Amino acid sequence: MSKPRIAAVANFFFPGAGYLILGVKRTLALLWLAGVIALTAVEFGIRDSEPTLYGVMFAAVFVMNTAFAIDAYQTGTALERDGTAAGA
Repeated sequence: MSKPRIAAVANFFFPGAGYLILGVKRTLALLWLAGVIALTAVEFGIRDSEPTLYGVMFAAVFVMNTAFAIDAYQTGTALERDGTAAGA
């Protein structure tokens, strides 16, 4: 699997992790990871008490994670194309 694809999958499940794999946006990546942990705690906290809000939050997180995955893939392919990939 190529590095951009690995970064995309990582960013989908843990936004920010894909950027760390690529070696870019490190500060933002760490902040996004911290935010994701906090958001997940909130998401699980409202799952039973507010099922409607949970559905909305789950959908919003899915859209955001998809966007993060797409961005990591595009960033990774651009880095490979330009020959500036981390570790290259």
